[in-house]
Amino acid sequence: MVAYTQDVILLLGDSLTQGGWEWSGFAQRLASTYVRKLDVINRGLGGYQTDWAIPVFEQILAKQHEKHQVPKVQLLTIWFGANDAAPLPSPQHVPRDRYKANLAHLVDMVKSPTSAYYSPDTRIILITPPPVNTYQWTGRIFGETKLYAEAVKEVGAQARVPVADVWTEIWEAAGRDERACEQFLRDGLHLNAAGYEIIFNSVMKIIEEKYPEIHHEKLQTVFIPYVMSIIHRDSSANGSEGGLK
Repeated sequence: MVAYTQDVILLLGDSLTQGGWEWSGFAQRLASTYVRKLDVINRGLGGYQTDWAIPVFEQILAKQHEKHQVPKVQLLTIWFGANDAAPLPSPQHVPRDRYKANLAHLVDMVKSPTSAYYSPDTRIILITPPPVNTYQWTGRIFGETKLYAEAVKEVGAQARVPVADVWTEIWEAAGRDERACEQFLRDGLHLNAAGYEIIFNSVMKIIEEKYPEIHHEKLQTVFIPYVMSIIHRDSSANGSEGGLK
């Protein structure tokens, strides 16, 4: 058992979030950026869509009466849509309207005062699905994924939650050429290091602009560096200010 010493960033999503632990993934980079400031918890669920994610989220989140026992979630990212947009007869398919309702429900679980999981101090970022490259990954529809990305922005506007529009960012970086998206997608659906670079930068930009109080440069390190403790101890004993040389 590990004692609660620092708060967390919680990443909720499908395989794109799960893959964030891969080399140069956005979860890995967030963990490095926030080391000894905020822990990063990755709850990426490969293969999941929003229908299946809701009951899992209910198990992941602490209820209000449990919050004093667990770290605070300072930032929550919600990233679904890549699987919801799978066309019928795929069991992963979630109709666009229900997908929007599910995203809104996930947000309300945290933001609504009537929710058992209400967490007013938790900041939320919604992330759109990236473009799908149907030349690499067959069985998907390029324009359909775009519609689901637009749905995320609609939910964000209604809920007043910032959105990382990575669909547009990758599309623009690829020169608006579906085939060229392969430079950011290792198999047409899942991201490579270059794709995760865009995700990480987009999330960090939102933190800087919308949630600057939790930007890594604004947060104190958990436990002061041990060498500083020694310097303070020795300088107090010697009656001097001390310092590194």
